[in-house]
Order: sequence, then structure tokens, then C-alpha cells
Amino acid sequence: MEIRQLKAFLAIAETKTFTAAAKRVNVTQAAVSMQIRQLEEEVGLPLFTRTPRRVILTEAGEHLVERARKILREHDDALAEIAELAGAEHGRLRIGSASAMFATAQLPSILEKLKEKFAQAEITVNSGTSQVLVEKIMHGDIDMAFVSLPVETANIQTDLLFSDEIVAIAHPSHPLAKEKYISAATLAGEQLILGEQGGNTRRMIDDFFAAANVKPNVVMELSRQEAINKMVENQMGVGIAGAKTVSEETRAGKIVSWMIEGAEIKWDLGLARLRSGYFSPIAKEFVNLCKDSFKEREKEIKVKSKR
Repeated sequence: MEIRQLKAFLAIAETKTFTAAAKRVNVTQAAVSMQIRQLEEEVGLPLFTRTPRRVILTEAGEHLVERARKILREHDDALAEIAELAGAEHGRLRIGSASAMFATAQLPSILEKLKEKFAQAEITVNSGTSQVLVEKIMHGDIDMAFVSLPVETANIQTDLLFSDEIVAIAHPSHPLAKEKYISAATLAGEQLILGEQGGNTRRMIDDFFAAANVKPNVVMELSRQEAINKMVENQMGVGIAGAKTVSEETRAGKIVSWMIEGAEIKWDLGLARLRSGYFSPIAKEFVNLCKDSFKEREKEIKVKSKR
């Protein structure tokens, strides 16, 4: 088995077509077909069942998928370790972020400090939902990601960075603006502006409404918390947010917040990485910088709340 063959095999398994797989591994479709043919000859069994529209893994193919991912992770880890022998300023770090707010407010300064120590490092950043980013870590496409917790995958290790209590938010002109609490039924009847599906926070909110046996009136689903806040500020509906996250807007009188009766929903942001993966020096430094950054943020929030 060759690395290029395994990369082609996984690309087909994940994209379901030879055409899409060829684009992913940046070779011709004919080259991909030849690599799979050679791999199947070595294995002695077909790895895919070809259909007119897509390919399906055979039993042999299903057994090979996780093995192939593990081999490629080990391959990438070996290359990363060897690359670091060139000097401490080198390294590679592929980051994912499910929090647009964090990526805007804190990540730039963290990466600036990281570059001071690893000047020649190759650093990339991608966005996506928590679920998608965890899958990318599992597939070896990224090294670590900021995701909503918990992550219920045995092979993923997480570090808690930030915790916030979920509240409902509305414009100060709302008829219930002076209330401190809002019931599930009342909240469900509002024009709700929620985060997009696929994230843990949205899943917990949906589970809360389901447990209360009410159907929420969702009028907007947005990917960025800032966008939700702005919509609420412009009286487009009622949103959901972290209490600490909107503390400045609340103090400024731009929005009001309610505790949600019967809901104990917390938004926990964590840094996820592969449990058995190679923990490189640049990755360790990045984790430490992130922890320091969130400690400073917690201090700032406490100081501002006392004013």
C-alpha cells in the first residue's frame, strides 16, 4: 500500500465519486482509477461498488477506512516531527473555529504571539460548525478546533476555555422587557432568531423546547452571534445568546436579557484535538496562548460587570 493510494481511497470514500476525489487529491481521474485498481489488486478484494451516480464502500472497503485514516495520521505526524528538526521557528498548525466571535476578537492576537515564536510556521484557519470540524480532525484535515462542548467522540480530547449561561435577548421596547424570566411557552411563541443547526448550542436549545413540548417559532437561522445580536437590536425578533457574550450590549441598553425558566443551558467553548495524535511544540504553545487569552477575557468581563 502506498500513501498516494490510501489518500485516493479515502477521498473516494468521503466524496462518493471518482471525479470529486480526483479534484481533492489534485490528480486526474484516470490516475485515481489506476491507484484504486492497484490497491484492490494488492488487497485481493474490491473496495468499492460502482453505481451510475456514486460509489459505495464494500465490506472490505469499510474495514480499510479507519485503518487508512490512522496510517495517514501517522504519516502526517512523522512529517511534522521531522520538519521541526529544522528549528523551533518551524512547524505546521491547521486550526478550525466554530465561533466567529472568537475568531474575530481573540484569535488574531493569539496567532500574532504564536508567529513571534514560530516565525516560519505554516498556519491555516478554517471555519465550520462544531460537528463538521470534529469530523475534519478525525479525518486528519485539521489539527485542532474551537468547538462547542461536549464532544461525544472517544478519540477527541478537549480543553474547556470558556463557559457562558444561555439567556434570551430582546429589544428594550419589548413588552416583557422589564421581566427577569421568560417561560418556554412564551419564548417559543416569539419570532426567534437562532444559530444555525449543526452546533451543540442549537441542539441543546432544540432539545429544551422538545422537552417542554412546545414548537418554537424560528424565523431566522444565522451562523454568527453578532448577526443575531444586531437583528435583535433592530427589533427583528428575540434571540438566544451567552450572558457574558452580550454583557456589554446589555449594560449599554441596546438589548435586555431574560433567564429562561427551566433551562440550564450552558455554552462551553473548548479546544478539540485528536486524543492519540502527535502533540507538536507549536500546538502546545497555541493551547497555552489560548488558555491565557480566555483567562484575560474572564478578568475583563468581571471588571466591566462591576462598573
